[in-house]
Parts: sequence; C-alpha cells; structure tokens
Amino acid sequence: MKKVAIIGAGNVGGEAAKYLANRGLAEIVLIDIVEGIAKGKALDTLHSGPIENSSISIIGGSDYSLIENSDVVIITAGKPRKPGMSREELLKVNFDIVSGISENVKKYAPNSVVIVVSNPLDAMVYTAYRVTGFPRERVIGMAGLLDSARFAAFIAQELGVSTADVRAMVLGTHGDLMVPMVRFATVSGIPAKDLIPEDRMKEIVNRTKYAGGEIVQLMGTSAWFAPGDAAAFMAEAVLLDTNRVLSASVYLKGEYGIDGVFVGVPVVLGKGGVKRIIELKLTEDEMEELRKSAEHIRKLQEEVDALLKGGGI
Repeated sequence: MKKVAIIGAGNVGGEAAKYLANRGLAEIVLIDIVEGIAKGKALDTLHSGPIENSSISIIGGSDYSLIENSDVVIITAGKPRKPGMSREELLKVNFDIVSGISENVKKYAPNSVVIVVSNPLDAMVYTAYRVTGFPRERVIGMAGLLDSARFAAFIAQELGVSTADVRAMVLGTHGDLMVPMVRFATVSGIPAKDLIPEDRMKEIVNRTKYAGGEIVQLMGTSAWFAPGDAAAFMAEAVLLDTNRVLSASVYLKGEYGIDGVFVGVPVVLGKGGVKRIIELKLTEDEMEELRKSAEHIRKLQEEVDALLKGGGI
C-alpha cells in the first residue's frame, strides 16, 4: 500500500486527506503541531469511510517518525493569509515552519515526492528544495493547477457550460504576476477567445489573478477546498503514475530561457514526480510576462537564501 503524509492538519490538509481517503489511494498520515487536531481529523475522516464506501487507513499525530517511508509528502502547514495581506508578507513567518518540516521529511521520507502548498508558494517550494536537497523532479509547488482550475471555472461560469468541458492553463508565479494563457484556453476544443469578447476575457484574467484574495476578503482566511483537492490530485498522479499534464511550480534549468528559479509551467506528472517539463512556443508578449513573473520569484528566493544563510544551512 502506498503512503501519503500530509503535514499540516488545517483546512487544506484536511481536505487533501478527505480527497485521498475517498478514493482509497493510500495509507494516510496527518501531522500537525497540535496533536489533537491531527488525531481528530484523522478519526473524523475514518468515520466517513462507510458512508463513502471506501476502505482507508488514516492516522494522525505530531510525531514526525509517523511519516517514515512515505511515497508522497504534502506540505500545507503555515499561517494563512488575512484580509489585506499579500502572500509575500507571509514569507518570513512561514519560512521557519517549512524549513523545519523539510528537515524532518529529509530524515524520515528521503525517497518521497514533496508537494508544497504553503504560501508564498514559490518561496516555500524553493525552501523545501534547498533544505531537503532532493532532486528537482521530486520537489513540486502546487499553484499552477489551482490557478488553472480557477481560470477554467470562471470561463465556464461566463459561458454557462460545464466546467468539465473547459481546459485552461496558468503559468508563472502564484500571485499577481501569474500568467493566465488565454491562447490555450478551450471549451471542448473550441478556443475560448472565440466565444468570449476580448474585454470580458480581460476581466476574467484579472479575476483569476486575484481569485485567492477575493476568497480571503469574503471569508477572512485563505481558500481550502480547491487547494486541498489540487494537492491531492497531484499526489494521485504520482501514486498511480497517470502522467497527467498540468501546470506546477518546478525548478527550471534553462527551460523557457529561465535558470535557477521555481516557475509554474506545464509538466508531465507521474511516478517519481516530474517526468518532463513541456516547453510551449510562447509569443514575445507571453514570454515577457513569464520572465517578469520569474524575476519576481527570483527576488523571493534571494530572501530565502538570506534566511538559510542566517540559519547556517
């Protein structure tokens, strides 16, 4: 039986656990600094098994040794955004959390694929990459899939069609400089730009960029259903070796002319993590937007480097 460890038993971690449990994909371990939260959510999820007609094994606790030999580790721990707070403002707060978790992942699950959800995503996945020392194929940021899903949902809503028929892709950072790819958005193969007026599409693109903030304003905290499902979907691709093509934050080594930065780009995801990075033929304008996004991320990574140096890592 495969094993998935979810670090952080908050809303996102709990939703990811529920997704995986409902599908009976793996043994699940929930870890949280508040042991009662992890144990309670594990027990609650276990109780849903007979209702969902799924056979699951799920435990919770605060002891990192429980994650030993995990195939996939999902990191969701960290402080959530509050109204008016940017993802970047969370960097210093969540760095200590994610770096500490990464040390334990390196110790107890050295062969795992790590999927990072914690914000600011691009900086936190870089933190995990640096601290674990894992190859780039096995440290991935969950952002592009979530942002792509939001883009697709808004297109479907605009056209009054099923979300199942919409395919959309977002590249770049998980933030205001993300790059929703209008040219590649389709509705059952029909270019979405042929169905939606340009001015309305621009509004949809803008709403996609600030969708997370919209939810924060409405609820007073970050989203959790879609982020949790997206992380679990990625874990499913790894566990079942499904070779799904999706957008994820990965460490580029010259792809798209970008080197040494985690950037959201399309990848093939399966056993062992990222099997291939897909390089799209972008227009000059699209490439310029992606470069701006990458340079923004590079600055965040430099802040992480400074924190790592200060901590002696």
